[in-house]
Amino acid sequence: MEFSREILERFPGISVVEGDIKQLSISIESSGLERLKAEVAEDIRSRYTLEGVKDDPTFRAYRDFFWSVGIDPTKTRPASEALIRRLLSGGGLPCINTAVDAYNLASALSGVPIAAFDADKLDGSLLMRFAHQGEAFQGIGMKAPISLKPNQVVLADDARIIAIYPYRDSDDTKVTQDTRNIHLVCCGVPNIDKDKILRAYMLCAAYLKEHASGTASEPAVYP
Repeated sequence: MEFSREILERFPGISVVEGDIKQLSISIESSGLERLKAEVAEDIRSRYTLEGVKDDPTFRAYRDFFWSVGIDPTKTRPASEALIRRLLSGGGLPCINTAVDAYNLASALSGVPIAAFDADKLDGSLLMRFAHQGEAFQGIGMKAPISLKPNQVVLADDARIIAIYPYRDSDDTKVTQDTRNIHLVCCGVPNIDKDKILRAYMLCAAYLKEHASGTASEPAVYP
């Protein structure tokens, strides 16, 4: 992944860990993964409270990043925090498919937002940059594209924006049951140690191997 000069100057310490998970066999659900989801939910409920989760140093770092790019994290949660809050509020983790559920589990356990894209739908290399005024983006679950502002941080391939960093992936490149190869981006921000991001990648790769038969590449740490 490449980073624009403006991103590196504005956010010293920002980092990502990325890699590919190949030859996946994705199903709607599996009993083993459902058992793991229940175990993870119990573990998270024992470690956090709904009132205190915002003060955890990891989530505080992501919240500070959100504030710095004009996003109110009390309304739009960092992805990993949103999963944990869902569990603490009595809900369960989403049931999408065995790949999406596996990397959501890794995100919830690690506290690190994880972006995942159908690798066969990506066009060229990835770049982290600021959005241009008025650029269009349609994320997963959005009914129509939205118009971006220039303070928003995005990931783009050679053809389009594929994510608003680090919380919303593009509908065009989402992981489905037909996906065979995934490109993972574990998302760091200032004040999050690179080793923590790397551990999130390794956990995610292990879950995808166990529950979606994927083979992981060696992780790459940037910058």
